[in-house]
Amino acid sequence: MYDEETADDVRSQLLNGDGVLVWVDPIANGKNRLALDDLLRSVAQQGAWVSAHPDTILKMGTKQVLYDTKHLGWGTDVRLYRTITAFREQFPACLRSSGPRVLKQYRGNGGNGVWKIELLALASAGTETVRVLHALRGSTPEDLSLDRFLARCETYFAGDGIIIDQPYQARLPDGMIRCYVAADKVVGFGHQLIKALIPPPPEGPDAPQAQPGPRIMHGPDAVAFQGLREKMESEWIPQMMQTLDIEPCLLPIIWDADFLYGPRDSSGADTYVLCEINVSSVFPIPDEAPVEIAKLAKKRLQAA
Repeated sequence: MYDEETADDVRSQLLNGDGVLVWVDPIANGKNRLALDDLLRSVAQQGAWVSAHPDTILKMGTKQVLYDTKHLGWGTDVRLYRTITAFREQFPACLRSSGPRVLKQYRGNGGNGVWKIELLALASAGTETVRVLHALRGSTPEDLSLDRFLARCETYFAGDGIIIDQPYQARLPDGMIRCYVAADKVVGFGHQLIKALIPPPPEGPDAPQAQPGPRIMHGPDAVAFQGLREKMESEWIPQMMQTLDIEPCLLPIIWDADFLYGPRDSSGADTYVLCEINVSSVFPIPDEAPVEIAKLAKKRLQAA
C-alpha cells in the first residue's frame, strides 16, 4: 500500500527489489500520483525495473492519447483545448456543427470529468441551451446554458490540465470492449454493458436497470473479438509506439484499451473507436492474463 506519509519507507522497500509493479489510481480521495511518480522515477534511475513507468503513463495513459493517436484506425474527430480561452472560442462552433460530443479532462478515473453534451436550442451565441450528463455513477441529465457549462469546465484547466473533445458514439448501448494487453500482446477481453453517459430510466439512477452489467471476461482467442485483436497486435499497437516514441521495453506489463463500437462498415462488420487507455491501475483481468504477465515479468527482469 502507498501513501505520501510512508513514502520514505516505501522507497527503502522498493530499492531492495529488482522490479516494481504499480497499480495506483491517478486521482483518488483528493490526491494524485505526482509524489509517487517522482519516487518511482528515482527508483528506476537506480536500476529497478518499474512498470508502468510514470513517463510511459504520461505518454499513453492520459486522455491526450486520444488526440495524439487520432490518425490511427481507432481514432475519430478528436479535438484538444489547452486553455479555457481556446475552449470558449472553439468548442461552441464544434458543438453546433457536429452534434453531441463527449468531453474528457486530462487525467481521471471512474467517469470523473467526462461529460456528454448536446445542443437543445440554438439562439444567439452565448445563450444556447445544452443538455449535459456526467459519467459519474448516479448522475442525471441537466439542462443549462452553454455559457454556464463552459464556466463549469474551467477547473479542468488547472495546472497542466486540458480538455479532450470526441464525437458521441451512437452505439454506446451495445457496450464497451476492454482489450487487456501485456506489453504488445492481447491477453484477454472484457465486454460490459455500461451505463455511463446513458440517461437513466424514469425510476432514477438508483434503479436496477440503471446499473451497469457485469464485465464478461474472455480469453485472447474469443472468436467475437479476433478482428479487434488482429488490429491491435498487427497495426494499432506498433503505430501507437511509433507515434508516442515508446520503446518495446517500456510498454507496460499490463494495460488495457477501452473501445466502443463505431458505425458498421460497408460490409456490415463492426468498427471500433478508442475510448481511453488505462495504464495506472488495471484490474480485474481475465483468468488467462496472469500467466502471460508472469512470463513477461520474468523476461523483463532477466533482461534488466
